[in-house]
Amino acid sequence: MHFDLTDLRLYLNILDSGNITAGAARSHLSLAAASARIRAMEASLGIEFLQRGRRGVTPTSAGKALAKHARALLQQAERMQQDLAEYAKGVKGQVRLLCNTTAITEYLPELLADFLHEHPNLDIDLQELPSARITHALRQGAADLGIVSDAVDTDDLQTRAFRDDPLVLILPRDHPLADSESLSFSDTLHHHYIGLNANSALAVYLEEQALHIGSRLQIRIRTDGFEGVMRMVARGAGMAIVPLAAVERWPGEPPFKCRDLQEPWAQRKLLLCARDFEALPGYAKALLHALTL
Repeated sequence: MHFDLTDLRLYLNILDSGNITAGAARSHLSLAAASARIRAMEASLGIEFLQRGRRGVTPTSAGKALAKHARALLQQAERMQQDLAEYAKGVKGQVRLLCNTTAITEYLPELLADFLHEHPNLDIDLQELPSARITHALRQGAADLGIVSDAVDTDDLQTRAFRDDPLVLILPRDHPLADSESLSFSDTLHHHYIGLNANSALAVYLEEQALHIGSRLQIRIRTDGFEGVMRMVARGAGMAIVPLAAVERWPGEPPFKCRDLQEPWAQRKLLLCARDFEALPGYAKALLHALTL
């Protein structure tokens, strides 16, 4: 058996993305090269690590064991690199940070840019995921830090407050509900919505809230980014739910109505979380410190 670090990173990228093509892209390998590496890994032990299906791949029992050891080995290798970085120029550590949609778009760009400027020997692997998947990844050791909504279960993780992040409903000025001062989510579900990309963390979150009350969002169109959503609402295409922080970023008076939602889940807070803050490697602690200033 001979697996190198590239093999292990590739394998974990395939698991995290759910298919070989996306895993190869994240590993900066061609699909042919990635497939050959996985076949060689399986052939070296005569066992399969992945179950191939129409919707992607899932790990076998042996594959789950491999993933556990691969994550531990790669984390140790990164910690070694960071410990030696001060002795060897050009060696970099990497922090794995998982966040929901709002954290990435509204709160982190300047914070992370300043951090990278001040820490030239560090990189950040930043990924957007729904909060529930972030907490699962942290429990599995697949990331150093996460930023999640306080609506998810974090009982076995350590948390620190990050930002208040209320969600609000925005409507065209002439919308039938525009004059209502406060609305329930269920009041809105008979009207058309403008949505984010279906894979975005906030889109998944809102679909889950609708399903909890036995309904679905009526999405007319999906677009990337809150600015695009707000511009479409302003032109009368439908309503949307966005973070209050995105509305406050609009220059001047917004060309749409903004209304509070009655549901407790809309008054959410964002939390920084990890399995154990004290057990984080030094480079991850440096990022944690930057995010809690």
